Amino acid sequence: MGLKIDNTGAELAARIKLERQARDWSLADLAACSGVAKATISKIEREAASPTAAILVRLASAFDLTLAGLLLRAEGGGDLLSRAADQPIWRDPKSGYVRRQVFARAHHPVELVSVELPPGAHIVLPAASYARIRQIVWVQAGTLVLQAAGGKRQTLQAGDCLGFGPPAQTRFANETAKPCRYVVALARS
Repeated sequence: MGLKIDNTGAELAARIKLERQARDWSLADLAACSGVAKATISKIEREAASPTAAILVRLASAFDLTLAGLLLRAEGGGDLLSRAADQPIWRDPKSGYVRRQVFARAHHPVELVSVELPPGAHIVLPAASYARIRQIVWVQAGTLVLQAAGGKRQTLQAGDCLGFGPPAQTRFANETAKPCRYVVALARS
């Protein structure tokens, strides 16, 4: 996609620490609620480590937020217009997955995310990522393979759209040699 990655690391680290402190939680408390190691959380808050998407989802869930909600709080924004140049972009350091937050506002029930999954890459998101939301995935280019824990394997081609059912750990995979681009629409339930 030729995307320029913005520098949200410092804002994200500060937001995670702020969310933890606002709840009067210690690092151990957040570790217990999220299942993320205390040392990892400390490194993230000090900007000594960059969190993966899966870790961010666990932290967001512990704060009773979606991943987009946590990123939105870190990046700010309250206007209903979401200009392309201002849409936050984040890259997962482990998979190379690139996530553009097309639209998300704390006071609006719908979020829109654009994702590019590199060739051969995959990401596993825990069931907590889907708590309190309804989600639809719409493939724009390439092939996306989705498999929920214990569920049916779904192969989506460009133009295919899939609505998610009950929350379950889900694996998103690009098993091809070409990038896969897809759009995720989320509605808070």
